[in-house]
Amino acid sequence: MGICILCLAACSSGPSADLQYIKQARSIGAEWALINEQAETHQLTATYVASMHQWLHDGLTTAAQSLSEPDSAYGHEIQALLAEPADAAPETLRGHVNKLKRIEDQLESA
Repeated sequence: MGICILCLAACSSGPSADLQYIKQARSIGAEWALINEQAETHQLTATYVASMHQWLHDGLTTAAQSLSEPDSAYGHEIQALLAEPADAAPETLRGHVNKLKRIEDQLESA
């Protein structure tokens, strides 16, 4: 019985447990890129863009703070995404998203 509990505890931390936060950060980054792309073409109001930037930043902050391994490659990538300015180029944001996707795919195939 004790071994089963130990195994369950081990499964609840590390990269496997962080996969949900990696996915969350990747999704937020992709949405951020789309918002900025549409903002560049004036398809969105400034008020909407500002409120979305705040909401996205809050979501990324939550994901980053929830990681069990913040000093991992994915933790650093999420921090790099968080460090981008609100009006970051969509291509730059998608670069972070692509790196997170590669990490996500590696963890899912492990």
